[in-house]
Amino acid sequence: MKLIKLFVCSLGAALLFSCAPKQTKAVDEIPVALQLYTVRNELAADFLGTLCKVSEMGYDGVEFAGLNGYEPAQIKKWCDSLELTPISAHVPLAEMLADVDKVIETYKAIGCEYIVVPYVTEERRPGGELFMQMVEEIRAIGEKAKAAGLVLLYHNHDFEFRKLEDGQIGLDYLYANIPADLLQTELDQCWVKYAGYDPVAYLQKYEGRSPVVHLKDFHVEGKQEGDPYALIGLDENEKKANTAFEFRPLGKGIQDIPAIIEASKAAGSKWFVVEQDQPSMGKNPLECAQMSIEYLKSL
Repeated sequence: MKLIKLFVCSLGAALLFSCAPKQTKAVDEIPVALQLYTVRNELAADFLGTLCKVSEMGYDGVEFAGLNGYEPAQIKKWCDSLELTPISAHVPLAEMLADVDKVIETYKAIGCEYIVVPYVTEERRPGGELFMQMVEEIRAIGEKAKAAGLVLLYHNHDFEFRKLEDGQIGLDYLYANIPADLLQTELDQCWVKYAGYDPVAYLQKYEGRSPVVHLKDFHVEGKQEGDPYALIGLDENEKKANTAFEFRPLGKGIQDIPAIIEASKAAGSKWFVVEQDQPSMGKNPLECAQMSIEYLKSL
């Protein structure tokens, strides 16, 4: 039987959606959220309609990557109505540094438990002139978040695995120099593996400090040319199309997803977050998100 849910959009018009019953906690009692960056263009065209589709697929929650101009109270109402837990939000570091109190206020109002540093620019990466400064900046944000009842996470790419002059991996330096009560991991398994490290080993390394795990699959064929960040629209200097690297729905790439799931369980993870930065295999972003959740349910 389908559940009929009534929503009122920001313009005051009544919208009726038919959403199928959800199968929650799709992976061994660990709930699964979708990183909404995956469907950013769909959200821009129809925010509420896209949330409904995400809910109907069977996702338990969402992780934000911007609010598309909507008020936190409105988004909270939509998430509550759709039984989507607003677990976390990727917030640009510059935005946090500019007004961390506003960031905390916004995402607490929605009901998020976590806020996440999603990406840093070259000068703040390991070896960059502002890397050490960034560590202290993140520590200060973590203190603010903790005081407000939120948990700060750091979402890695591959560049955090650059080694510092003393031979220590940059990502490990970050976690070694900021206490766990101020900063937890959001290990993105695609970028861990792409950097040449074992995702399972990194989850084991940060057991008890990995509440949210990014599940992301990818495929690499032939020689890698250029920077894969051109694919996610973050490196404006990289204009060359990268055909060797391709994001994939879960189970369609080179990742050992079952092993990552088992390691996440052992590490005490509370949430999985599915993310696919760009669609592939001839599918649109919603179809890719559907393929990923169906794969997880099949395990």
